[in-house]
Amino acid sequence: MCIKSQILNFKSLLMRKSRVLKKLRAGESVSCIKINLADPRVCEMAALAGFDCAWVDQEHISQDWSALEAAVWATKAHDADILVRVPRGAYNNYIKPLELDATGIMVPHILSLADAKEIVYHTRFHPLGRRAIDGGNADGGYTGVDFSQYLKEANEQRFVVLQIEDPEPLDELEAIAALPGYDMLFFGPGDFSQGIGAPGVWDHPRLIETRKRIATLAKKYGKFAGTVGSPANLKELNAMGYQFVSIGADVVGLKNYYASLLQAFDNTTPAGNSSYIEKQ
Repeated sequence: MCIKSQILNFKSLLMRKSRVLKKLRAGESVSCIKINLADPRVCEMAALAGFDCAWVDQEHISQDWSALEAAVWATKAHDADILVRVPRGAYNNYIKPLELDATGIMVPHILSLADAKEIVYHTRFHPLGRRAIDGGNADGGYTGVDFSQYLKEANEQRFVVLQIEDPEPLDELEAIAALPGYDMLFFGPGDFSQGIGAPGVWDHPRLIETRKRIATLAKKYGKFAGTVGSPANLKELNAMGYQFVSIGADVVGLKNYYASLLQAFDNTTPAGNSSYIEKQ
């Protein structure tokens, strides 16, 4: 291939498609797992195992941008999506993961309609919002994606998730659900239970009512519903309307594995019996 043809080919790049959005838009359910450890190999293992999406966190976990960038590469290598829960703060905290080519971002603790509107304004390009434009990063193929196509595909192939995990936005919940420019309402039961004064009471009537209401309103206004769950209640959540459910976490699996290994030491040989060790 001549140099001119290579340049033309580079300039015809398209943004990577979202596996999550493809499945959601087809009416299918999405598999997701929470990743707390900053080592990108953990994300790669989740992708190799077959998960559609790995959820990494910048709200509660101290990982630098290089670690996040490596996690994006690890999932992209196996055609899996990566969702980054961003910290609340400056608008560039929201867009940097997208520019690293994360497939989606989740903004925690949406407290009002005005709050939701501001998120859309900062995370979507024209005509939906006024996200700051660069195009010279991984999501734009380092300027390889045509400018107009970049803006269009970023709005279509990158998902923005608004997390409802407090009682404060409930009075405006329907208006938030109707707001154009984002893709998913995500119910966070942990902080919500604390917000209603019943931390950890998962069967509290107000928590159950809110979980159902979010799924109903998301469907009514063309949004997707997401939440956390477990293998035990996954089918129940799917039936409720939650197509995106994150079940489990790397740290839970590792902790349980360590605990299972330690059980072997509960029946160790009496002190002084070193016959097993001597044979190794």
